[in-house]
Amino acid sequence: MNTELFLPTAQLSHLVKRFMIIESDLGMVNKILPATSVVMAFRYRGGVSYTGETTETTLPTSAITGLRNTTRLVNYASETANLLVIFQEGAAATLLRDPIHELFGLNVSLDSLFPQQIIRDVEEQLAEANTNQQRVSIIENFLIRRMNGVATDPLVSNAIRTIQQTNGSIRIKELLADLPISRDPFEKRFRRRVGTSPKQFSEIVRFRHIISQYAPGISLTETAHAAGYFDQAHFINDFKSFAGQAPQQFFKAGRYW
Repeated sequence: MNTELFLPTAQLSHLVKRFMIIESDLGMVNKILPATSVVMAFRYRGGVSYTGETTETTLPTSAITGLRNTTRLVNYASETANLLVIFQEGAAATLLRDPIHELFGLNVSLDSLFPQQIIRDVEEQLAEANTNQQRVSIIENFLIRRMNGVATDPLVSNAIRTIQQTNGSIRIKELLADLPISRDPFEKRFRRRVGTSPKQFSEIVRFRHIISQYAPGISLTETAHAAGYFDQAHFINDFKSFAGQAPQQFFKAGRYW
């Protein structure tokens, strides 16, 4: 497997965290963990599918994936290449008319959200491009043309930053204490822009922080306490719900995204 990362141009930095190109010559299976960004994927070679509880589903050539609260196994056939757009949290709403929470747990074909001919043209351009930089430029142009002028929501953006700065440990009651809004309308605004509730978003942030800080030799008890857990069983249950494995088995297994 080969991966290559590209940062967006200044014009798109408010919208996109990074572009990622994943190429698999021999085929592979990736364990994709819950994360806080909506992702757009363009497959310009090969085939990709994901494994559910009982079935395997082929992914569309061009698709957008909402936030999830469970792990997913993604299967890359041999000679497969994908370009991924990793959006800034809360930013994908500037491209889509529908609330982002309607994408939760789903992979939706882009030709159901944008004119089919535009998506077909982008797919053809990607297939004909000679370099990865050319492919990134094609998608940047597509995104710039699709921005619908919807402004960011400062209140939601500030809440996202606070949750990230506290590594997901802040309680929603504490978060609201500094915001000029009551809980119900705040949660509705947050879900529409981000794709899930502020509570679940915080839980995903905390889960990803636990993984990023883990190192061999650190006990799970220390890990749990550092993340704000005072009940080991609670920590293990929460971790297992996101990762599909208890922490000890997960960290032994290794490879994930």
